[in-house]
Amino acid sequence: MNDTLKRCGWAGTNESLIPYHDNQWGVPVFDDRLLFEMITLEGAQAGLSWLTILKKRAAYRSAFNNFEPHIISQYDESKRDELMADNGIVRNRLKINAVIQNAKAFLVVEKECGSFSDYVWDFVENKPLRYAQREHAIKISELMSKTMKKRGFTFFGSTICFAFMQATGMINDHEPRCFLYKNIIVFQTI
Repeated sequence: MNDTLKRCGWAGTNESLIPYHDNQWGVPVFDDRLLFEMITLEGAQAGLSWLTILKKRAAYRSAFNNFEPHIISQYDESKRDELMADNGIVRNRLKINAVIQNAKAFLVVEKECGSFSDYVWDFVENKPLRYAQREHAIKISELMSKTMKKRGFTFFGSTICFAFMQATGMINDHEPRCFLYKNIIVFQTI
């Protein structure tokens, strides 16, 4: 990690946030499993800090079968109770239920559109929006959120949707002073 680089202000000097900022945030993601992971994590963040969720990411991967929607969509009440007892994740029944419901909705979109990636990237015409297009990106996040809610997604309001778009590179929302603003590369898996 090069401490002389200028980064987005939110990354600060935090040893957990800097690697996430430098290697993942804002890098275009096209992998369906990773997109579902980010939907889940952004929904889990609601009302909490991203750092809290980032520290729990490995526990989430373990608890939610590496974010495989086919497996998660089959979770029963016993599995829900098991998740509610898991100290490694945010133990909020509404958020846990949302992951399961979103897995089901995700699979429908994947089947109808060929891939979830194709579906969400179509909202931005398959090209990341830039920081200067932020107002346009906010409108798109509102449309995407509304459309996905109609498709059965929950815990995916426009604020969470915008954060999802930022995290997955649908909008390159790195600050213009940030070294990554002009240097984002395509990133497919973690």
